[in-house]
Amino acid sequence: MQTATMNRSDSPSYGIEPLLNDDSLTDRKPLRLLFLLYRQHWSKLLLSVLFFLIKHSPVYILPIVTANLINMAASPDKYGMASLWWNIAILAVVIAQNIPTQVLHISYMSKAIRFVEAGLRSTLVRKLQRLSMSAHGELAAGKLQAKVLRDVEAIEFLSKQFMLSVIPAILSVIVAIGITSSRNLSVMAFFALTIPTALFVVTAFRKKIQQSNMEFRKQIETMSGQVSEMVGMMPVTRAHGLEQTEITKIDSTLSRLRKKGYRLDIIEAYFGSSAWVTFQLFQVLCLGFTIWLAFEGRIPVGDVVLYQSFFTMILNSISQLINVYPNIAKGFESIYSVTEILLSKDLEAYQGKRKVDTVAGRFQFERVRFGYPNSDRHVLSDFQLDVKAGESIALVGASGAGKSTVLNLVIGFNRPVEGRVLIDGIAMDELDMTSYRKHIAVVHQSTVLFSGTIRENITYGLPTVSEEQLLEVVRMTHLEDVIAQLPDGLDTKVGEHGSRLSGGQKQRIAIARALIRNPKVILLDEATSALDNESEFYIQQAMKKLTEGRTTFIVAHRLSTIRDADRIVVMKQGQCVEIGTYEELMARKGEFYQLKKLQN
Repeated sequence: MQTATMNRSDSPSYGIEPLLNDDSLTDRKPLRLLFLLYRQHWSKLLLSVLFFLIKHSPVYILPIVTANLINMAASPDKYGMASLWWNIAILAVVIAQNIPTQVLHISYMSKAIRFVEAGLRSTLVRKLQRLSMSAHGELAAGKLQAKVLRDVEAIEFLSKQFMLSVIPAILSVIVAIGITSSRNLSVMAFFALTIPTALFVVTAFRKKIQQSNMEFRKQIETMSGQVSEMVGMMPVTRAHGLEQTEITKIDSTLSRLRKKGYRLDIIEAYFGSSAWVTFQLFQVLCLGFTIWLAFEGRIPVGDVVLYQSFFTMILNSISQLINVYPNIAKGFESIYSVTEILLSKDLEAYQGKRKVDTVAGRFQFERVRFGYPNSDRHVLSDFQLDVKAGESIALVGASGAGKSTVLNLVIGFNRPVEGRVLIDGIAMDELDMTSYRKHIAVVHQSTVLFSGTIRENITYGLPTVSEEQLLEVVRMTHLEDVIAQLPDGLDTKVGEHGSRLSGGQKQRIAIARALIRNPKVILLDEATSALDNESEFYIQQAMKKLTEGRTTFIVAHRLSTIRDADRIVVMKQGQCVEIGTYEELMARKGEFYQLKKLQN
């Protein structure tokens, strides 16, 4: 085996990849995660805030101009017409600038938010590619889709709420209190009382809203997982007439979702109405207070309108903050949700960096013991095997004997609890798995196709494949007749998960996908199980050509299909109990002989 000297250069990930290595980040710090997401975009956000202040300035200036005009009307002898026109001109200019500054405000905000939205989804996808296969086995596909789609969308909405509602509301409160304090400290002190009142209202409802949002989010994930499972089980459901069973199960989940959603809506209704009543009463008090000040002659009559306008601005801003709080709570809950993936430590078993250019194909299993987490049972125990480069090894034995586990060790999905696996004399712990796996091909019993064309499924992951190579692989896998009957030949869409093809046709496409990669190591897990006798004959002939000079691991239950293997490994309870050629094992009349006898 030769190793490459070039270091791995990961493709860009929108600058969010460091999140995965930030040990100080925990799933209970949503604001910290939000800060880290935007740390490369603060300049855009600050420019957006600046242009917001400029474009929103008419709201701040209009009460001042209005108060000035009323005071002019109340005391015309103190002012000239020039003052009137100056006030109107200033207001007109301030209003007109709203168009360009609004566009710039939204432009800078959108650049940051859209970049982070795409980056967060990219980072989630990257992390999913790094998680161990056991972690994927525990994660329902529907829940993952909800996290990548719904939760990221909720975080994007949270970001917009901060930029369009929270920050503008806070700025409006600061500007209103600042202008008021410059004119009358007594009124400013009255205004300041609204802030602790708002905090009291939020605190009173905060825990209930957070709890309801968490329950609602988890129920959404459960429903998404059940719907995904229902779609996957559709052939079985329809074949056994169990449609009503599935409908009842989904309806039960929807009923729980409806109840939790209703409870969340009622809590938010109480929250919103309590805030509205509280601040409307404050506004009445403010009006009475400023009228009293004017009545006493301590402020001009026009200032009553000014203070009332600014107090209305403060109340509207605080009401805005309170109204968006439920959405902020939902966004925080979505942050908690995505951190279940982002901060997961259940990563790929091997983290080696040593790249490989070529693989000869010699494998050594040295006293390997393997067991799954949270289980006392060992799938493999003291397993030893030395496979020569180019050798064909068949693994046989009863279900649960450890055959598929050996294949997963070869692929690198599993890592031994004790012992080690060596490839061409190098321990797998040292290898970069991505470069190593480019030299292997796997055909599983359960065929995995995506909803593209036959051509795309066969050439999956290969940037350049000549038409001659493709047609040769089609011929070797006995796919000519199948493709000839399809409307668009190789460019026929196979449907979701290959739904338009038979089991045997899908299996042959999977075998063609392995053949075209020209691998050095081949793993066949019941690769011909879904084929009819005629197709199996042709595939077996192709397999003979494919396996020549290549290391091959075959898992098979039909023992007649492995007669040509160089050696057969008989497994029992995670150990190698017999090994030899087909004829040698039959002559011994041991475990293999008994298995073969059961199939006769």
